Amino acid sequence: MRKRFYRVIRYLHLYCGLFSSPFVLVFAISVFFLVHAWLPGIGSETSTTRVVSDLPLPVNLQTLSGRPLIDALKATLEKAGVHGEVGFVRHLVKEEQLIIPVTIPGRETIVTINIASRKATIVTRETGLADAMATLHRSPGEHAPAIRMNWFYMQAWRWLADTTAYLILFISVSGIYLWYVLRAERGVGFVLLFAGALSFFGLAYALSH
Repeated sequence: MRKRFYRVIRYLHLYCGLFSSPFVLVFAISVFFLVHAWLPGIGSETSTTRVVSDLPLPVNLQTLSGRPLIDALKATLEKAGVHGEVGFVRHLVKEEQLIIPVTIPGRETIVTINIASRKATIVTRETGLADAMATLHRSPGEHAPAIRMNWFYMQAWRWLADTTAYLILFISVSGIYLWYVLRAERGVGFVLLFAGALSFFGLAYALSH
């Protein structure tokens, strides 16, 4: 029974690690871009501008705000051929304009809608692979939670990010179990475990004082 349990944990440890490794790599590589505020120039940035007319607008536009406004404008963005995660909606009352930034990892689009003429100016900028990874790293956060995750694919990314976190917890716990079972590795394991704990708590103490 113990051998079977060990075998199951070992295979789960292996396969969960293989499944989560691409997501871990995305977070691990993109953290360098975020910490050092540096994005490598992989390919040149390109920008395009186009104009779309006769856009449908929600009849109760003036009374909506937050997530209901974003949901109501989905048909407008669909008609304009713009897809992605809506960051916010800025309503310029005097100018009778709506400014809507829409993001797809690696692409930023600014949609400026003239409410009176129902015409939109759409500026799209390709930002590249490095910026896409940084966007994915930041996306599951708590910034503006009331309106974020309004694009299905970004919702799916949030689910995968949560799954990756749970898998990392499992891999960590199962790794400690597998190390403990292998008696020949206990000595080195204790040294590394102690060194890691000492580094972590030492840094935590230094930051808090």
